[in-house]
Amino acid sequence: MSALYTALPPYAQALDMTVVDEIDGAPVIGMPFADRVQGRPGFLHGGAISGLLEIAAIAAIHQALRAKGSDSAIKQVNVTVDFMRGGVSQMTFAVGEVTRLGRTMANVEARAWQEDRDKPIAMGYMHYLIKAKRRV
Repeated sequence: MSALYTALPPYAQALDMTVVDEIDGAPVIGMPFADRVQGRPGFLHGGAISGLLEIAAIAAIHQALRAKGSDSAIKQVNVTVDFMRGGVSQMTFAVGEVTRLGRTMANVEARAWQEDRDKPIAMGYMHYLIKAKRRV
């Protein structure tokens, strides 16, 4: 693995999310099944899936910004999550893909899956405002 994004926020750490791999330079985030992420018996809670998608998107955009030599801050503007199937009691993965990285805005698609990356359990579409850090 290359210089991988590894600084996950406290929310991700609370759900035991970790960076487990990378795909095309974007970090793959893994989240194990546990009581804290369970909704109905034996299935992931939609909020946990959405959180995993968001963390994957944030990791992807920070990785893309760093690759451009930028330390800009980001602010989430919009999130849409499409749930395709129930997540069952096993490891769940997510990766973000920056589909547009402009000067002031970024668009990211994130995909969550379990056994087969080509069979997502959910997709997230997120828009971020890019804010250059002020230099003093």
